Amino acid sequence: MRIPFVQVPVFPRSLLPAIFLFHVGCGATMIPNTSVEDNDGNREVLEFMERYRHAVEDRDVDVLLGMAAASYYDDNGTPRGDDDLDYDTLRVNLSEWNDSIVDCRYEIRYRDIEWREDRKVYVTYRYTASFQVTDADGEQRWVRRLGDNRVVLAMDGSTGTFSILTGM
Repeated sequence: MRIPFVQVPVFPRSLLPAIFLFHVGCGATMIPNTSVEDNDGNREVLEFMERYRHAVEDRDVDVLLGMAAASYYDDNGTPRGDDDLDYDTLRVNLSEWNDSIVDCRYEIRYRDIEWREDRKVYVTYRYTASFQVTDADGEQRWVRRLGDNRVVLAMDGSTGTFSILTGM
């Protein structure tokens, strides 16, 4: 059997930079080290989220609670009700978490920010968390987690500030 010959077009080397710039210029500009479109609103969201990330690393329960909305509620993605978190349960869980953690590293790779008409902002990201904990024998060890998460923010229209509704 004979394979038909297909001629592939060859571009002159002088056109390659123009072709590259055309393709790069057609897409939206992204905020560096993210997959998020670069605009003022998205930058404000990422600034808020970076304050959140630093509060996690600092294990600053007061800052984290200050970032959560009074109406905070998280069903943890399960149909069971025993793992649901409201603001008061979040406060207790964060205090227990802080007491059990010696050190923390928390990295975020932002994937998407979606603005909704109801002034909610959905932030999708992948995180890498490393926690140094003291086990039952008094030994310190590192525990690592990698996962995807979505935080839902509420934006106060009068002040332009954000608070976390769910996903902390």
